[in-house]
Amino acid sequence: MANRYINSPFHLAVWLRLHGVDLITMALMGALGLGIYEAPPAPSRSFPVYFQNGEVVYPQFAYPLRKEIVPIWAAALIAFFVPFFFFSLFQVRRRSLNDWMTTTMGLLKSLITAAVFQVFLKWLIGGLRPHFLSVCQPNIQANATNTGLGTVVARQAPTHRSPSIRNAGKCLSLNPVSTVRYFIFASLMYDRTVCTGNKDDINDSLESFPSGHSTAGWAGLFYLALYFNAQLKVLSAHNPAYWKMILMLAPLLGATLISGALTIDEFHNWYDVLAGAIIGISTALIAFRQTFASIFDFRFNHILLPRTTSLFHQRPLLSNGVHYPFYTYRIATEELPFTREGGWAQGQEALNGAPGDATFLLRGGNGGALVINGPTEV
Repeated sequence: MANRYINSPFHLAVWLRLHGVDLITMALMGALGLGIYEAPPAPSRSFPVYFQNGEVVYPQFAYPLRKEIVPIWAAALIAFFVPFFFFSLFQVRRRSLNDWMTTTMGLLKSLITAAVFQVFLKWLIGGLRPHFLSVCQPNIQANATNTGLGTVVARQAPTHRSPSIRNAGKCLSLNPVSTVRYFIFASLMYDRTVCTGNKDDINDSLESFPSGHSTAGWAGLFYLALYFNAQLKVLSAHNPAYWKMILMLAPLLGATLISGALTIDEFHNWYDVLAGAIIGISTALIAFRQTFASIFDFRFNHILLPRTTSLFHQRPLLSNGVHYPFYTYRIATEELPFTREGGWAQGQEALNGAPGDATFLLRGGNGGALVINGPTEV
C-alpha cells in the first residue's frame, strides 16, 4: 500500500527527519524514567507496627515476601512485543512501512509516557506493599509502649470570651476562663530506622503506588485492543465475525491477568493496580488518537494522521496542493483497514454520517452519504 498522504514512495530518511524529535524525546523520557526508578524513595513514611496490646495494626502489610508471578521485565516485554507482533503480522495485507513504523511509534509513546508517569508517583508518593513488614523486619517488641515517634506536648486551650449580657441597664461580661490540656501522642508510629531488613528490599517495599506491571500492561495491551477494533472493524456498521470480538478482547484479558497476579503474589494492593490501569488506559487512548484519525469512529480509526513538517524537516511534504498537513476526513480507496468484511474488500461500503458530523458536513448535508468507489446509499 502506498503512502496515503503523499504521492511519493516511502523514504526512511524522510520518516526519520519527520519523527526525529519524537525519537529524541522518547530517549530522554526513557533515561529520566530509568533514573527515577533507580533512585531511593523520596518521602520518609511513618507507619504503626503494634498496638499497645501487642496486636499488629495493619495485617494487610504483614504478608510474606513471595516470588513474583509475572516479573516486571516480563510485563514490559509482553506490553511491547505482543502488539508489535500483530502490527507486523497485519502488514501481510497492509504493506506499508509508514503504517508499521508510525503505529509502533504510537505504542512506544503510550508505554514510555505511562512508565515515566508511574515512576514519578512511586518516587514521590509511593506506599507500603502488602509484604512491607516482612521485608522491614522491625526491631520492636510486641508489648513495647511509647517507643515510637512523638512526644508529650503541653498546650494551652484557646480563650473564649462570652458575649456581653445586658441586664437591668447594666452590662455584665463573664471573665475568660483558661485551661491547660495535655495532648499525648501514643508513640505508636515508626519510620524506616526500626527496619533491619535488606535496604534495597525496604526501598522497593515503600514504592507500592502505583503498580508498574499494571501500568505497562494496560498501556500496551489496551493500545492493541484499539488497533484490533480499528483494523478489524469490530464496532462498525456491519455485524463482524465473532472471532474478531474475541481477538479484540484478548489483550484486555491479558492486561487484567497481569494486574490481578499482583494481588495474588502480594506485591501490590488493589488500589495500586487500579491506579496503574487508569494511567495505562489514559496514555493508550491519547497515543492512539495522536496516531490515528479517530478512536472509535469506524470510518476513520484505521487511518494514520499525517505529519508533514518537523524541527528536522521544515519544508512541508505535500503533493501538488491537493493534500494538506492535516487529515480532511475524506475517505480514499487506498485508505483501507486490514479487514475486507462489510464492503471494505470492494471499497463500496457507504459510510453514513449522522447529521452534523464530519461526513455529513463534508458532503454538503446530503444525509451523510459518503461513497468509496460505489453507488450512493442513503
